[in-house]
Amino acid sequence: MFRMIPAERGGRVSKEILDEQAIRRALTRIAHEIIERNKGIKDCVLVGIKTRGSYLADRLADRIKEIEGESIATGEIDITLYRDDLTHKREDAEPEVHGTDIKVEVNDKKVILIDDVLFTGRTVRAALDAIVDLGRPSQIQLAVLIDRGHRELPIRPDYVGKNVPTAKTEVVEVKLQEVDKEEAVRIN
Repeated sequence: MFRMIPAERGGRVSKEILDEQAIRRALTRIAHEIIERNKGIKDCVLVGIKTRGSYLADRLADRIKEIEGESIATGEIDITLYRDDLTHKREDAEPEVHGTDIKVEVNDKKVILIDDVLFTGRTVRAALDAIVDLGRPSQIQLAVLIDRGHRELPIRPDYVGKNVPTAKTEVVEVKLQEVDKEEAVRIN
């Protein structure tokens, strides 16, 4: 099930938990679940949490178009200024803001937030705050490629590509072609 990847120069051993084909299958399954749960895609918007969530949202939109024969609205949201850990960083360091790009109104829409890894829930909480600042959706759902547990907030995904039990000290890395020039999910 897991493919072991040798550590580089004394580092930790990586376990590959999803390869390119497994990522594709997980996203296809999530696309079908989104369509089924929402009885189609009317009034739905996929919003990816920057950075990798944006690319996953685009991929989901492509799968949904293949299945349904019609396009679903997409957008991306930058949660940098909504993070609750900004005060823990260096005082003189300015956060790098990448901007939010959602071309449709979120009022009365079903917004489906997309992220790569769900861990403590703090990123999703920040995304919820950012979405609510844009309008009042009729519903907000959450889709993640990996749910690794260890929640600090009462947040639960509606759609999950793979549940991966981890130790708090482990790191889950999602690598996507668009950003990393490779396709895999690993635990380090």
